[in-house]
Amino acid sequence: MQQITFTNIDDIKVGHAHNLDAGTGCTVVICEKGATAGIDVRGGAPGTRESDLLNPINLVEKIHAVVLAGGSAFGLDAASGVMQYLEERNIGFDVQVTRIPIVCGAALFDLTIGDHRIRPDKEMGYQACRNATNRACTEGCVGAGAGATVGKILGMGRAMKSGLGCHAIQVGALKIGAIVAVNCLGDVIDPETGEGLAGLLNEDLTGLADTEAVMIQSYAEKKNLFAGNTTIGIIASNAILTKSQATKLASMAQNGYARTMRPAHSMFDGDTIFTMATGHVEADLSVLGLLSARVMERAVISAVKNSSPLFGLKCVAVLEGSRREGQ
Repeated sequence: MQQITFTNIDDIKVGHAHNLDAGTGCTVVICEKGATAGIDVRGGAPGTRESDLLNPINLVEKIHAVVLAGGSAFGLDAASGVMQYLEERNIGFDVQVTRIPIVCGAALFDLTIGDHRIRPDKEMGYQACRNATNRACTEGCVGAGAGATVGKILGMGRAMKSGLGCHAIQVGALKIGAIVAVNCLGDVIDPETGEGLAGLLNEDLTGLADTEAVMIQSYAEKKNLFAGNTTIGIIASNAILTKSQATKLASMAQNGYARTMRPAHSMFDGDTIFTMATGHVEADLSVLGLLSARVMERAVISAVKNSSPLFGLKCVAVLEGSRREGQ
């Protein structure tokens, strides 16, 4: 087993577009030849596009792109730009008079930082496609990760900056990877070490507190915590899958969220994972499932480790630097 870049996966390209002054952006994963897709949505506040199409009982077998966007429900408009880009290149489902690109998407809530009046739109989605490449994927405060934050249970004053992360591996001819914008309510933990990396800051902002402990202590309070959450990601593989199998794979990949985010799948998150299978290699679904959880957990870790300070929010590197200075 060896580590590869996410864009080494057959037929996959990735593009970002963002506005760092506004604190938002979008990321597009394109498969021009079409990918078999599935989706798994957990948590109580999802924002998705064309998700019903992925139900195995429905007609369309292949999709051509998935958009991950900031801007909450407004950001789903970025998919219109992706559709325009692909239609111009004659990519999509043939309906005789034209081809309709099948573009799925999910949005995270980043309106509480930067300028909430600026969101991913058709133009930004189109630009992300123009930027799409099979070169190594940029990580951190890029694309859908531009406005991502974590640890928001006590407000943005004690939250931390997060971002977008990728991780992919190859086993023989099989390739599988994850790309994710981490924007959870709670904390991010490295399951390999048990170390808390990012999340709710303590009162003096020098270290991490514990989101779950705060939630448990205030169990009787009903808070409006909608402002700021939802982690959205994609598992891509060159495996040969049916729509049912792709749906199951997205479900199994949610274990990667559960291992790294505490809590995961809360009523204030809309945690969503898509699958894109490009159909080149036979592989056992159970093996794919365990590998999908592994690559997703490492992508989550990469997202917070590669983030940068923005809008006065600390990131992992800044927090670790403060700890070293205090020793």
